[in-house]
Amino acid sequence: MKDWKPQHYRRAIGASAVPTSVLEAAIATGEKTTAAHPSLPPILTLKHLAHLTRVPYPVLRDYVTRQVDSYKTFRVRKRSRPGKPTSFRVICVPPANLSVVQHWIAQHVLAKAKPHHASTAFAPNSRLVDAVAPHCSSRWLIKVDVQRFFESITEVDCYRAFRSLGYQPLVSLELSRLCTRVGRLNRQSQGLRWYRKYPATKFKIRSYSVLRIGHLPQGAATSPMLANLVMREADGLLTELAGRYGLTYTRYADDLTFSTNERGFKRENACQAIWEVYGILRRFGLAPNLSKTAIIPPRSRKIVLGLQVDQETPRLTRAFKMKMRMHLHYLERADVGPVKHAEHRGFSAVAGMRNHLIGLAAYAMQIEPAYGKDIKTRLERLEWPLLY
Repeated sequence: MKDWKPQHYRRAIGASAVPTSVLEAAIATGEKTTAAHPSLPPILTLKHLAHLTRVPYPVLRDYVTRQVDSYKTFRVRKRSRPGKPTSFRVICVPPANLSVVQHWIAQHVLAKAKPHHASTAFAPNSRLVDAVAPHCSSRWLIKVDVQRFFESITEVDCYRAFRSLGYQPLVSLELSRLCTRVGRLNRQSQGLRWYRKYPATKFKIRSYSVLRIGHLPQGAATSPMLANLVMREADGLLTELAGRYGLTYTRYADDLTFSTNERGFKRENACQAIWEVYGILRRFGLAPNLSKTAIIPPRSRKIVLGLQVDQETPRLTRAFKMKMRMHLHYLERADVGPVKHAEHRGFSAVAGMRNHLIGLAAYAMQIEPAYGKDIKTRLERLEWPLLY
């Protein structure tokens, strides 16, 4: 989308039939939005958003008033940990028309807004290797994980994020409703922060008065970048805290990482820093996952986001390379091959296994190009069955 210009409104066909006061009010609203960011598209009303996204206005209205909740939810098993019970991640898939709107908002609005520089995920041109690089060759490493990250961010947080981008209050509310959902009642959603604080009579649009507050659904196109904008203030406070302790801070979604090369840094400093990090997170309604907090001292193996950071550049882990070595060993054996290996490893189809391994090779090429290219070459050289 090209940068918005008020001249287009004044010269548009039919503009002469619009009352001057209405036209000037629309232009003034658009200029407030573009003052925050010249490339942000003005959204004047919900009906204007329907026109921009080509999704019928009544459909958007139903989502904003919470009349429908057509998300399909399913659980994905998380990586198992020794001695820990099996846990799952809830994925929410929006319906097709709502997905269109969310992708439009993500592409034309959220992608043009800048998160805090400590945020290293879900931004244009962001790479995993760049997120890990600041912690390479560090002596001490501190890792903190946020529990149920997306589900902890409310539609009120999203409303404030859209307001900070220059959108008007009503439009910001409608955008936040389109990007959030009201899920089932559980232990997390029973707190007072998840319920409307004002009586229904305070709402000028009575149908917008919904008792329960929505949250970011994990699976929506808008959730990652919107979470980054919501976390800007928290990232600023965490960066300031890190500076006081001589630490480097980055955040990759719900993974917070702190590192330092200072020789005078001790475990007591790490424990005190973690205690203050917990306090900042709780100020923003976020709960740290205590079981995943880790302090990695000098001379210990250091892994950040699945990559080794013991050396000057990020490296693939030994476990990853051993896994790829195992796959290639059996795939290249004449008495095993792709079909038997896929069956033995539990893949429903050889094509699924092939795509999985090609994806791992592409991932490896981002971290260690020479190694990844060799893996990809060996995979492509295999005689894959024609029908699989």
